Amino acid sequence: MPFRKAFMKRQKLLHSLGAVLGLVLFSAVLWVLHRELQEYHYHDIVHHVQEIPGRRFALALLLTVLNYLVLTGHDTLAFRYLQYRLSYGKIALAAFLGYAFSHNSGFALLSSASMRYRLYSTWGLSTGAIATVVAFNGVTFWFGVLLLGGIAFVWEPLPLPSSLQLPFFRSVHPLGVVFLLLVAAYLLFSAVRTTPLKIREWELPLPPFRLAVAQVVLSSLDWMLAASVLYVLLPAIDGLSYPQFLGVFILAQIAGVSSQFPGGLGVFETVVLLFLSPLLPPPAILGALVAYRGIYYLLPLGVATVLLAIHELLQKQETLGKLADAFGRWTPVLTPQILALSTFLGGVVLLFSGATPAIHSRLAWLNDFLPFPLIELSHFLGSVAGVALLLLARGLQQRLDAAYHLTVILLAAGILFSLLKGFDYEEAILLAIMLGALWPCRPYFSRRASLVGEQFSPGWIAAIAGVLLGSIWLGLFAHKHVEYANELWWQFALSGDAPRALRATIGAVGLVLLFATVRLLRPVPQAPVLPQPADLERARAVISHAKETEAHLALLGDKELLFSESGNAFIMYGIEGRSWVALGDPVGPESEIKELAWRFRELSDRHGGWTVFYESSKEYLPLYLDLGLSLLKLGEHARVPLTTFALDGKSRKPLRNVCNRLEKEGCKLGVIPTTEVAGLVPELKVISDAWLAERNTREKGFSLGFFDPVYLQQGPVAVVRREERIVAFANLWLSADKEELSPDLMRFLPDAPDSVMEYLFLQLMLWGKQEGYRWFNLGMAPLSGLEDRALAPLWNRLGALMFRHGEHFYNFQGLRQYKDKFDPEWEPKYLASPGGLALPRILTNIAALISGGLKGVIAK
Repeated sequence: MPFRKAFMKRQKLLHSLGAVLGLVLFSAVLWVLHRELQEYHYHDIVHHVQEIPGRRFALALLLTVLNYLVLTGHDTLAFRYLQYRLSYGKIALAAFLGYAFSHNSGFALLSSASMRYRLYSTWGLSTGAIATVVAFNGVTFWFGVLLLGGIAFVWEPLPLPSSLQLPFFRSVHPLGVVFLLLVAAYLLFSAVRTTPLKIREWELPLPPFRLAVAQVVLSSLDWMLAASVLYVLLPAIDGLSYPQFLGVFILAQIAGVSSQFPGGLGVFETVVLLFLSPLLPPPAILGALVAYRGIYYLLPLGVATVLLAIHELLQKQETLGKLADAFGRWTPVLTPQILALSTFLGGVVLLFSGATPAIHSRLAWLNDFLPFPLIELSHFLGSVAGVALLLLARGLQQRLDAAYHLTVILLAAGILFSLLKGFDYEEAILLAIMLGALWPCRPYFSRRASLVGEQFSPGWIAAIAGVLLGSIWLGLFAHKHVEYANELWWQFALSGDAPRALRATIGAVGLVLLFATVRLLRPVPQAPVLPQPADLERARAVISHAKETEAHLALLGDKELLFSESGNAFIMYGIEGRSWVALGDPVGPESEIKELAWRFRELSDRHGGWTVFYESSKEYLPLYLDLGLSLLKLGEHARVPLTTFALDGKSRKPLRNVCNRLEKEGCKLGVIPTTEVAGLVPELKVISDAWLAERNTREKGFSLGFFDPVYLQQGPVAVVRREERIVAFANLWLSADKEELSPDLMRFLPDAPDSVMEYLFLQLMLWGKQEGYRWFNLGMAPLSGLEDRALAPLWNRLGALMFRHGEHFYNFQGLRQYKDKFDPEWEPKYLASPGGLALPRILTNIAALISGGLKGVIAK
């Protein structure tokens, strides 16, 4: 337990440290911008944006469209490398949404991979194939950077700005040589090497030479188009060739990607400004960068968001049936994420708008027919609504119903405030699009949890703090000519932009501080600990109403318990490494299960863990998809319907023979009531120890029962006696309303008659039928029922192969055949987890939980 606590603290510290470093870097970016722009005013930037000719805006828009079309070619090449056929329409959809989303978010590779996984997995691609597509795209991305950057840095290298003060480099020329050598080596390897490249245990098949050349060419075209969008927005620059500009653009993009800020925001702009400011006035550069950010980043994101809104409004129409099929499986997971991002951006728009001066001609027109206090109040409330949207975006990501309703209200209010504070119809239209996208998505926000109680990760806190910091800096920069004094706060005038911005900023910061104070006053959540007797008693009360017998495993006491707020439902889970593994589905009333599952998801996230549900049933698969988890089939679960079970008939003759033979040997089943089990514990302990010694094994746990006197006394025990001597036993789980009966710990003496456990099963089934139970639970058959087909996911094919040929490791087929002779009904069981590259570690952690550590996985 001390090790686990230390591990969780370390994970939390690493997450917090990354967020703090990001915020420090963003602060440094603001400082550089402040230094470079100290001689200029906000109006200079606005003026340069307005001076960009309309034809250049149109050309930049055309180049953006062409660039995103070229980006779909990255995925197309990846599918050629995979030798997998998929229609271009599906590839283009996944690529466009993947790039539109990743360009505007931090950790672009992860967000892009997540988007592709959600789409491609619904179209039959395995996890391994999707990982290959993502990796191939990453290689394609970087080789375009290397080729163009190498050419630009070698051909016409710009000197590094003196302000960077790098000790080893005065020019990017050496970097260009390295870039070109890397590209040449890649192409040479793909041309001459026919065997996969081996790096330790990894084998990396290189693409054919033609495909490698296509990668480099296509990526180079992608980067040239992306750079051209900004190039056409800039004024004409004497002394700067296009190759030189391309080198600056690539350096800025590398810095932006490395920062992991959403879209490299601030970092990209700062690098471009540092290199181009000797050649062009900084306001002209920033004006072009603002236009570029809107055209290349925000516009595609808006299109992606609108696509979702149109789908939600029209998916029930028959003409869009095929589109609904394509979207339907991933929208419940993806939609809240995109809407959370768009809401966050809406908050940024309102905050930045409140920090900058209004257009005076519009303001004067409004003042002709609106009371001036209403204009002032609208400006103040617009910024307050903006910061509230930043906070609500987290609630939308967590699918809270209260966050949905409040966001709808605040977006509508933001539209009104934008019009009333200065007739800013541009931002009102943008907020209206966001509201239109959010409005039809009410079904995806069904969680009834407290907004104040939601956990904000270090990344979210840093993002909100960064936006506030940027808003404050923007306000100071926009009104740098104003002399700040105590009476400024109380100045109310139509031309008083600075006092309005100051009041709005104070209101926004005040709301954040109030929210933070309320959260700080809440009780600190406790770290997970093993249950105490009182916790087990609470769990026992819940189990007494459960229809699933596996819920009794909570009474082992080897798993943590997370209870719902009412205490009427719980999740039992174990922690190994970063894996937080819930055993089975949540136990309790249907009305409390969804919120409890989300609480478990948030608890594991809070400690930097992976949320896992092991041996989950098909009934709750939609819930696990909503949690953002991936699904893998583990095998099948066998249950015998007792209402129709009998030993009559020709097919049952082998089973009748077992019963007859053991009864002739003097065997008889007895079911010991719970109150009498304590007196038998010493005798049962002898049988259990002998059984373990005979198999040279040790007790397991987590998903398997183990011998514990207290645990055995939680329910009745079935025993097989031969001439009054107990030779075999199994403790029983009995569900509520006599829905199900299941044996747990099954042990017998080495000298017990052959087929004694089969006899015990048969007699228990007959006993259960007589007592009115509907099902007899035989437990799991691992890897059973997995399809080995060409288009099946990789895990299914590997599992099916293991099921057929893995008898050396585990009796997979034998266990299935043994349970089949009781004619059970088979039900699938699943693993819900983050999946991807974390899957091998998760499976190892689960094995360690069951075996009592990694040593137990290897040894018996």
